[in-house]
Amino acid sequence: MPHDAAGTPAGQIRLVLADVDGTLVTKDKILTPRAIRAVERLRERGIAFTITSGRPPKGMKMVIDPLNISEPIAGFNGGMMVRPDFTVIEARTLPADTARKVIGIIRDHKADPWVYNGNDWIVSNVDAPHVAREQWTVKFPPVVGDVEAKLDQVVKITGVSDDLELMKRLEHDLQQALGDTASAALSQPYYVDVTNKDANKGGVVMALERLLGIPASQMVTLGDQPNDVLMFRKSGMSIAMGQASPEVQQQATYVSTSCEEEGFANGIEKFVLGDA
Repeated sequence: MPHDAAGTPAGQIRLVLADVDGTLVTKDKILTPRAIRAVERLRERGIAFTITSGRPPKGMKMVIDPLNISEPIAGFNGGMMVRPDFTVIEARTLPADTARKVIGIIRDHKADPWVYNGNDWIVSNVDAPHVAREQWTVKFPPVVGDVEAKLDQVVKITGVSDDLELMKRLEHDLQQALGDTASAALSQPYYVDVTNKDANKGGVVMALERLLGIPASQMVTLGDQPNDVLMFRKSGMSIAMGQASPEVQQQATYVSTSCEEEGFANGIEKFVLGDA
């Protein structure tokens, strides 16, 4: 029976928590039949399954429905925990002064700020980079307006740029400026997400432990980006996708194939279900 580095036997796994983009779905946002079957097989073994993403909760509907998820779901990297019908279990917002500071830093770096206020996604320019792609991904349109108009219920702020070196600097500078007052991490090479200090994927593991009564040591996490490392560190076993950077892969118990090569299904089948 496979063991992870921390010594959790596969037979003691009770919950699998997966990142969505670049992990559960392909680059084209396809949920493959094999991925769906892998989740069905988990349930046949009595293992629960849920998801976490930087996306707003309703932006995950396209995977919640076909996977028949019944456990709490973590949107905004844990900024909002919801039931599958999108009723809110708990939300962690950014203080308004912190939100204003973050928007300023993003603009100083010549990146584009997006603000997520509750379930509203607010952008200042609908033609800016990645807006159309994000709308296609989450299946709902942004609100176009002043991103600083309403900062009392901000769950996430995303800085966006196709200058990938600039994005690494932006992540670093936000982390330096915010310290432990908020969480800032790249969720894609062109997105840096800023959330409440307790709203990160490591916090999702702890929230699920509290809500479901399942110890973190009996959870498996799957992901591909730097913001997934925090949940790798909290869970008993972790699986990185094959396209993840060497730094991310080094933090995981196991490495699967890429998301384009059934990385999610392969990881579940081999390391969780124990298929030879």
